[in-house]
Amino acid sequence: MAQWLLSAAANPRVARAEWERYEIAVLACGGVLSAVRVPGELVWAAAGTEDHAEADVFLTDWLDGGAVVMDRRASLYYFLVPALMGRLWKPKGMRGVECLGPGSYLGVPLIDHTVPEGRAYWAVEMDSPGALCWPDEVAALLQRGQTALGSDVTPRPVPRLGAEHFG
Repeated sequence: MAQWLLSAAANPRVARAEWERYEIAVLACGGVLSAVRVPGELVWAAAGTEDHAEADVFLTDWLDGGAVVMDRRASLYYFLVPALMGRLWKPKGMRGVECLGPGSYLGVPLIDHTVPEGRAYWAVEMDSPGALCWPDEVAALLQRGQTALGSDVTPRPVPRLGAEHFG
């Protein structure tokens, strides 16, 4: 999995050194993967809890595979999605939600950082190389969070992608 993630880095050698030194490597979005950035309050509203460990269990149960990184300092979740989503889907009307594609970068923690401590960790672990979130599941989660927060904004529909777009 680490090798697959490093393939998203502009320079895999530099990214590996970043993991060793800082425990976070910077990966480029739009080539191998993209990411949907979601404010913690929206995820916690969908999960019905602000407890990180409980929210992580909720996300694991909600998603049919896929991986999620949580930046604890910024209170942001990053749902890893197929690269094509960064070009095709622009969530509108949801404060703080953005689909990161070409020209965007994402800090990804070491693979074994799976508990809510430190700067960032894997809220939902990557099961295998290329295991990405299904965009329609992410959109449904956003809708659930918006509803729980009392907003009537409906996320824009996500483009339908086939299995060939997942790793």
